[in-house]
Amino acid sequence: MKNPRAFDVLGNIAVVNFPKKYKKSEKLKFAKKLLKEHKSITTVLEKIGKVKGRLRKISTKHLAGKKTKEVLYKENNCVFRFNIDTTYFSPRLSNERKEIASKIKKHDEVLVMFAGVAPFSIVIAKNSKAKKVYSNEINREANKYAKLNVELNKLKDKVELVPGDIKRVAKRWKKKLRFPSDCNKEIAHRNREGRLSEGNHGCPRFDVIVMPRPKLKESFLEQAFMLSKKNTRIYYYDFCKIGEEKLIVEKIQQEAKKFKKKIKILKVKKAGEIAPYKIRLRVDFEVL
Repeated sequence: MKNPRAFDVLGNIAVVNFPKKYKKSEKLKFAKKLLKEHKSITTVLEKIGKVKGRLRKISTKHLAGKKTKEVLYKENNCVFRFNIDTTYFSPRLSNERKEIASKIKKHDEVLVMFAGVAPFSIVIAKNSKAKKVYSNEINREANKYAKLNVELNKLKDKVELVPGDIKRVAKRWKKKLRFPSDCNKEIAHRNREGRLSEGNHGCPRFDVIVMPRPKLKESFLEQAFMLSKKNTRIYYYDFCKIGEEKLIVEKIQQEAKKFKKKIKILKVKKAGEIAPYKIRLRVDFEVL
């Protein structure tokens, strides 16, 4: 019988992905072994199926220990609370979040798309001199935890949550200048301070756009280009087979051409293996 695939530890919860045909008795035996060998682990869950859809939800089944699916997780001087089944969180992106934060310049205005419970947004805000981080997520449950996490990390003045579908959010920004909660007086005040620059029709333009995309067909680069300006740096995540990295770069270049944007590829980096011979790829590029 094959050993379980590498398991994730989030706070005090271990999530195990067992091979097919693994017997229930063997799963329980492995779970109890984890509890015994790792004192910090108090709950063991079995991952059932793959990550699903744009909300990236997974299903888990309790195996041993305390019956809970809510996690309190720490990384990069930050703390996060979330539910494993109703929200998406990858501890394997911890180094990615740290690296992206290190690339943020002083006074940068940052947009994080597909922000989930706000790990990228919060790590950037906590570990860089960004002026403001705007955190966009479509999952309502994730936004509830994002609000809690912003408060837990004492970043209410530095992280602004922008819930909703990024396609609609981008269109709304283009039509209404700012966020729904902003009044004209606030817009004028922010403009005088020279905070978030705006292009034609008052559409906000960001210095940095971070795109930790789910595994979807759509690239959402149209929205990124809509919200970019000259010298905007975009950190775009995608998925491909090993050896097909050039196809992702070509796709980005084609999208840029389609939306009449000139770009410069800065870096192409493997950001983790997601399956045998399949990787998460990060492409850094700048809008010229």
